[in-house]
Amino acid sequence: MARVWLFGLAILLVGLVLLFLWHPRIGELFHKHVQDRPKRRLFLAAVGFFLTLASARSMAYAAGQGIPPFHYIYIRGTHVHHLVWGILLLLFVGFGWLIEIGTGTKGSSLFASRLMSLLYGVGAALTLDEFALWLNLEEKVYWTREGRASLDAILLFSAALLIGIWGRNFLKALPGELLRWGNKKP
Repeated sequence: MARVWLFGLAILLVGLVLLFLWHPRIGELFHKHVQDRPKRRLFLAAVGFFLTLASARSMAYAAGQGIPPFHYIYIRGTHVHHLVWGILLLLFVGFGWLIEIGTGTKGSSLFASRLMSLLYGVGAALTLDEFALWLNLEEKVYWTREGRASLDAILLFSAALLIGIWGRNFLKALPGELLRWGNKKP
């Protein structure tokens, strides 16, 4: 279900990943260990997907348990599901790519490329998280425990595997770099 918190958290996560990659040494490691441009974009989309899906599931659990501040969003009496925000993000990214913003080509901005890749993963997660509503608009089916538990586990595990496949070398090099940061004397 759409929550302002979910959308805000997804954007915050995207921002944090971008800031993390903006650090010169981390950016260098990323490019060194994920040399293929399409793989870098796939990796970032998978990271955005994984973080957003994990957040969406956590917040859905919290809202279902009545844990504040998580709740459902209604606009003029209509319940707005978070797949709406996902569809809007996918449309935004698709349009950006059509007009060649963040396409990853040599002439495009590195920041825009990373941002669009992450946003694609975020939009896909928000949309696919409510896949059951695509074909059956009754929320009762979407929220059955049996219908959700295995799908959640499969999707989260699949996203984690894809992150590992596309970013394996980068993820292996990252702890060493972070340890070097910790060992630097001020």
